[in-house]
Amino acid sequence: MPVINRVAALADEITAWRRDFHQHPELLFALDRTSGLVAERLRAFGCDEVVTGLGKTGVVAVIRGRNSGSGKVIGLRADMDALPIEETSGVPHSSTVPGKMHACGHDGHTAMLLGAAKYLAETRNFDGTAVMIFQPAEEGGGGADVMLKDGLMERFGIQEVYGLHNKPGMPLGSFAIRPGAIMAAADRVTITVRGKGGHAAAPHDCIDPVLVASHIVTALQSIVSRTVDPVSSAVISITQVKAGDAFNVIPEVAVLNGTVRTLSESVRDLCEARIGHVAATIAAAFGATATTDYGRGYPVTANDPEKTSFMADVAAEVSGEGAVERAVQPMMGAEDFSYMLNARPGAYIFLGTGPGAGLHHPAYDFNDQATPYGVSLFARMIERAMPAA
Repeated sequence: MPVINRVAALADEITAWRRDFHQHPELLFALDRTSGLVAERLRAFGCDEVVTGLGKTGVVAVIRGRNSGSGKVIGLRADMDALPIEETSGVPHSSTVPGKMHACGHDGHTAMLLGAAKYLAETRNFDGTAVMIFQPAEEGGGGADVMLKDGLMERFGIQEVYGLHNKPGMPLGSFAIRPGAIMAAADRVTITVRGKGGHAAAPHDCIDPVLVASHIVTALQSIVSRTVDPVSSAVISITQVKAGDAFNVIPEVAVLNGTVRTLSESVRDLCEARIGHVAATIAAAFGATATTDYGRGYPVTANDPEKTSFMADVAAEVSGEGAVERAVQPMMGAEDFSYMLNARPGAYIFLGTGPGAGLHHPAYDFNDQATPYGVSLFARMIERAMPAA
């Protein structure tokens, strides 16, 4: 079964919604316009229930099938927020808000889930309940976790949850998924090195924290190459080095900032412990001190194997088996849908949008030609998981 005919007929309308969102990007939880329009449209579609204010500016819609006697409840999620980037795409529907743009395609995700909601509210060709989750603050705000803490799963009785993300560079309309870890945990680390400052011409009277920090940066790479199992994955990237204000002064303090990416909780624990130990012992060898502040961010995005197989089967119905990669390599980027997958079994899939600028690039624009594939996937997930009697 290819793209649903009714979905194809809605493509122009969905594109108009998407481009309107693109022109009016909003950040994190400050999504008053976006969430307001989402709720307005969901009510117009005739959804059985529309709830606002969950997770601050999240929106949830309930659509009941022709017969909800099965008692099954499935959630579908889209993120709504944009990024603090100045757009350079040059498209007619470019951002009208200076310094803000939809550079990750959340405008497309929102529009596709709206399209699925309209189709499902019209047809109701399923036996159960579909819960459409429109989430704020994926880009660093942990909006998924905030919605969960507001009782998302319990309030709506959600038993399974599914999401998708667009992927430039993958063939248009193709899908990619894998069981288990598909995206990494993302943590932040700050290492503060304290030495003894003084004149740059008298280093023997000082303990140079810049030198110590440099050795720490190098030594941290041994954690990945010599401590983490070679068949596992980890990334430790020190991305900022801050020290001193004058060219002829050895400073008292140097600060390192960076990110740690892992695909399992055991490797995550290992990296956290080893980073602090390596930093402290390297510093001690020079007579300095190093304190490590390790902050855990989004957890690993881990797909349930059974739900992954089901989602891949539905994707194959939409695009053909040859267009579905069932064992894609994990990405070391992170995604807060991971919180929802920790709360309920489900799966997360990538949707190919063809050639174009990459995610988080100022010239990025979601490819509207991918819309029918994403909407059809969302809709078929509900119809196949809860077939009408």
